[in-house]
Amino acid sequence: MTILITGSEGYLGQALIQRLSEHSIIGIDIRQHAREPAANYQFVPMDIRDPALTKLMQHHHISHVIHLASVMQASADPARDYDIDVNGTANVLQACCQAHVSHLTITSSGAAYGYHADNPTWLSETDALRGNPSFAYSHHKRLIEELLAEYRQRQPQLQQLVLRPGTVLGANTDNQITALFKAKRLLAIQGSPSPFVFIWDQDVINIIAQGVTRSSTGIYNLAGDGAMTITEIATALNKPLLTLPAWLLRAALHIGQRLKLTRYSAEQVDFLRYRPVLSNQALKQEFGYTPALSSRATFDYFIQHNLQQKLPR
Repeated sequence: MTILITGSEGYLGQALIQRLSEHSIIGIDIRQHAREPAANYQFVPMDIRDPALTKLMQHHHISHVIHLASVMQASADPARDYDIDVNGTANVLQACCQAHVSHLTITSSGAAYGYHADNPTWLSETDALRGNPSFAYSHHKRLIEELLAEYRQRQPQLQQLVLRPGTVLGANTDNQITALFKAKRLLAIQGSPSPFVFIWDQDVINIIAQGVTRSSTGIYNLAGDGAMTITEIATALNKPLLTLPAWLLRAALHIGQRLKLTRYSAEQVDFLRYRPVLSNQALKQEFGYTPALSSRATFDYFIQHNLQQKLPR
């Protein structure tokens, strides 16, 4: 087995390189981080949109691809973000087929379901993927999943394992969502519990490694058992909770965006108001993996390792 990992220099990529070190691994990313060289790992500086990706796969006789590369936080250039996420993934899929890769593992997101008032209480893998045009990350993940579905029909020889994580947390997680938890007070929308499902980053690594080594196929939500409301999160953090009506927050964001005080739009109130809550039943019963940590235990782990010194007393 020879594995190619896109986004190999990120945290998950580097952890998977260590976990799968008995196999030959080629990693591509736009730049290499200064780290100790890993056994059986070769880094190649390459953008996932590069037409040379097919030749790279062919040259190294790649059998399995783990596609991690993604724009996690929207930039000031939406066209560039779309090009990387959607067209970049299209290039990876095309290269896989041209190079006769047998198996693709791809990290999608629970955000692909979208932030909608009529989402089921617990979303299963058969529920509709609707995304949200106002959230680039959510919208791109939906478009990517539509592309994956087309390839499952047209190119069934490329086996797919599609993973839809909830909010991933670990000892050193630092992103747009964790910034919400690090604020002096948490924000809640009146009338909405704003539930979060969390998945421990070590569980994500274990799931990907298991799926690759077994060449597993299918589509699976990744989440620990249970969910935490925004009130429970504020209590766990020992922080005050500012509760505002949706109309007021929308108005404030609308004004703030017009004055260029924030890049968030009024539509993004739904990011907190209608959070997708992922069921992990298929992960446990069909894929055969039970997360080591529940959503609550994952959040407690995050607090202990990431925020313990910063919490108010």
